[in-house]
Amino acid sequence: MAIFALQFRRLEFNLLQKDKGSKARAGKLITDHGEIETPIFMPVGTVASVKGVHQRELKNDINPDIILGNTYHLYLRPGIEILEQAGGLHKFMGWDRNILTDSGGYQVYSLSGNRKIQEEGVHFKSHIDGSKHFFTPENVMEIQRVIGADIIMAFDECTPYPCDYQYAKKSMHMTHRWLDRCINHLEKLPFKYDYSQSFFPIVQGSTYKDLRRQSAEYIASVGAEGNAIGGLSVGEPAEEMYEMAEIVCDILPEDKPRYLMGVGTPINILENIALGVDMFDCVMPTRNARNGMLFTSEGTINIKNKKWENDFSPIDELGVTFVDTEYSKAYLRHLFAANEYLGKQIATIHNLGFYLWLVRTARERILAGDFASWKNKMVNKMGRRL
Repeated sequence: MAIFALQFRRLEFNLLQKDKGSKARAGKLITDHGEIETPIFMPVGTVASVKGVHQRELKNDINPDIILGNTYHLYLRPGIEILEQAGGLHKFMGWDRNILTDSGGYQVYSLSGNRKIQEEGVHFKSHIDGSKHFFTPENVMEIQRVIGADIIMAFDECTPYPCDYQYAKKSMHMTHRWLDRCINHLEKLPFKYDYSQSFFPIVQGSTYKDLRRQSAEYIASVGAEGNAIGGLSVGEPAEEMYEMAEIVCDILPEDKPRYLMGVGTPINILENIALGVDMFDCVMPTRNARNGMLFTSEGTINIKNKKWENDFSPIDELGVTFVDTEYSKAYLRHLFAANEYLGKQIATIHNLGFYLWLVRTARERILAGDFASWKNKMVNKMGRRL
């Protein structure tokens, strides 16, 4: 097994407070691009853009410490050569805060009809033009060096749900072998730009308790700067997700950040914070916003419903707002009815802002010592359809 060798300064993670009534934690990550207060939600900027949001609004209205990009998509377009010429993703997109890149393992999973997985790596066809490509643990590390995210991920296989036990076991062991190859190759690759990168391996094992334990133990033994939990939020019942997350969090080291990939709804996030998860990402707030589904402190709203036509109250009744003007439900419904792009933009900023408000309020409650009771009240509210 390869042990992660560090070339420069480590990512710092300070665990500040643990909740008394749950396993929730409040912490702080420090990278060369600044501090990240945890728990944190990372807006998804798959192709160097958080959909529908200008970087100015992202900074001023939503104000995340970190966003996410995707290796698979950025590799295909604009391409590694362009990103290298630009000086990395930060400069290319005009973002001076933290970025995390997913290695592309999930996209490989989603291309089930256009890819072939083998020990050496994954052959796949581009969803853009059908061109053929080959990802290996080694070249994915090289690609992520060029992209230049502050936190980069190991190349793994994300198994589907449901998944046969033997397949899940075989896939998990291959993910571990790929992890060793990632680490061995990273040790040979100097940092590309004038800042360091941190590396997170990924726990797999589908929804099998013994496999999740094995994988978590293997990943913990590597001694990386943080650890991720993959292969969840792929169709399994929420209770199975929570069960797997709890098993893994109980094994992963307490002094390292824990990232649950691709999760999820506000309820999912709150429940997993209570289990000890620190970092989240999901396309749900932006995707749902474009379809008129809004998250608020009292529940979810389908703003396209006629019931909001003459409702001039704010989008969120408690005044939780993240846009420069407190727009009414009636106005936002009008924008959607008129197919006006501004409606999708306002909804997107609102939903992303709400997610950041949720995790930041969770952090405040952890520090105050009353997270568990607050979480239970919020979960009840988040389940409502208004």
